[in-house]
Amino acid sequence: MARKYFNIKLEFDKTHVHKTIQETIQRKGKGYVCSIESNNLTVANTNPAFLAVVNEALINICDGSVIAKILGLIHRKALSSYVGADLFMNFVQMHRYRQFFLGNNKEVLSGLKTNLSRIDPSIEQMTFMELPFKDVEQFEYELIADQINKDKPDIIWVSLGAPKQEFFMSYLNPHINQGVMFGFGAIFNFNSGVGKVKRAPKLLRKFYLEWLYRAFNEPKKNVPRYWRFVKILPRLIVNEIGNRKNG
Repeated sequence: MARKYFNIKLEFDKTHVHKTIQETIQRKGKGYVCSIESNNLTVANTNPAFLAVVNEALINICDGSVIAKILGLIHRKALSSYVGADLFMNFVQMHRYRQFFLGNNKEVLSGLKTNLSRIDPSIEQMTFMELPFKDVEQFEYELIADQINKDKPDIIWVSLGAPKQEFFMSYLNPHINQGVMFGFGAIFNFNSGVGKVKRAPKLLRKFYLEWLYRAFNEPKKNVPRYWRFVKILPRLIVNEIGNRKNG
């Protein structure tokens, strides 16, 4: 069982992450995976309902190199992030699972289908389903689940943006029969070749500066998020140090 860091159950062992996901798929189980970066971490620690959602996930990965570094210093051990974009590509390249791509818009979905089919030709026959723009409480979850259940996917990728997609997965989960859902927002955009939302160049990723690239790429969206994270971080650090001493 993953321990809590900054009040969220996080798994840093990539082997265990893959094992948990693959074993759930093999036994036709279900659940959802959350990618915890600075924005999700901030929301979870200011919104009890969202904190409950992420802590009910099948497993959570740490998608923030800064978060992993800070926690590593506090707990005096080597902790590294697992970027959602990398996990996504790792599973696509396995050529093993039936997948269902849910959310975003038709243009992005079309580009995503084309690009992913070059990696795994079987993806050409998989489902790419747009969702209408509405509040997370207003989706017709039973109808969405009916389409998923007919398809019988092993993996369901959800792209609605955080924290909306995490709530969406928690509401959809009771209605699906099988499948591991992943809330990995911008990853559809990264891999579609459509629009302005791009992943950071490899050099910046190498030096764990992907967050900086995203700040410059989408300043109106990401700079306020990073600022909220910076404001809440001192309290989280103090509490985490106290938890370490008491634990």
